Amino acid sequence: MGVALVFIDGVGIGRPDPTVNPLATSGYLLSQFNDGTGERLPDGALASLDATFDVPGRPQSASNQTALLTGEPAPALIGRHVLGFPNAPLRALLQEKSIIKRMVSGHRSATFANCYPAGYLDALRLRRAHGPVEDVNLPQRAHRRLRASATTLAMAAGDVALRTLDNARRGEGLTHDIDGSRARGLFDVPRRTPDEAAEIFWGLARDSDFVMFEHYLADEAGHARDWSRARQALDTFDWFCRAAVISRPRNWHLLVCSDHGNVEDLSSRSHTLNRVPLLHFGPAPAWDEPPRNLAELGRAILRLLGIEP
Repeated sequence: MGVALVFIDGVGIGRPDPTVNPLATSGYLLSQFNDGTGERLPDGALASLDATFDVPGRPQSASNQTALLTGEPAPALIGRHVLGFPNAPLRALLQEKSIIKRMVSGHRSATFANCYPAGYLDALRLRRAHGPVEDVNLPQRAHRRLRASATTLAMAAGDVALRTLDNARRGEGLTHDIDGSRARGLFDVPRRTPDEAAEIFWGLARDSDFVMFEHYLADEAGHARDWSRARQALDTFDWFCRAAVISRPRNWHLLVCSDHGNVEDLSSRSHTLNRVPLLHFGPAPAWDEPPRNLAELGRAILRLLGIEP
């Protein structure tokens, strides 16, 4: 039995109001609303997760992703929400408590489907797959400004080699946009349909117990209040997710979740205080009681793999 996590940044459970919520304009799997209505999930279940941890302010990516990827209530532990990239306390927490590290220590294998420019990973001194460094050439002065994401740091804590764009070209990983449409504007990567992307995603799962993919374009669209970009990101993501649900190996759990709200309310550029969706597809029941927040989800993932946090 394995666990697949498809993570999308910046999607909350908002109002079913098509004037502010792109999720209310189409029947996406993530079209789940705070009045209890929403899209029917094919052989799936919905839970809603708290994203605030009772910490004042708006939830942010760095601290909430750290909570998910460590199983620890990161915002509460450090007393604040941290946007963007993890600060020193969050980096230390990821290094010590990464659920990927605990998977590897528990003799489970993990892999990350996202592909990065090799030069970028080298500049961050993150372990990567072998291959050429022709996709980006960062000047030395730019290295000091680079920051690693919570996901790459969680993988690095478990000594998982990250994929490069060379892997994407060989069909051994995915670009951040799923279909390559945006990545091709900067790099030599192939275009593929979301169906093909889902096939590649499950191909990576054959040799692993845990596989993860991260998508952040919905959050970017939310900050820009850009309806066109929001719809494009949600269309592609939904197509990919539905293909992944259809082709899911019978003994695998497929989880789809977010870290905080944003794109579900385009009346503002800010993150929201809304709860976030957790979609589960796979062997049932996945848990006696669903997780209540992102940290509990991180611990639940470990339990699904037979590791007691």
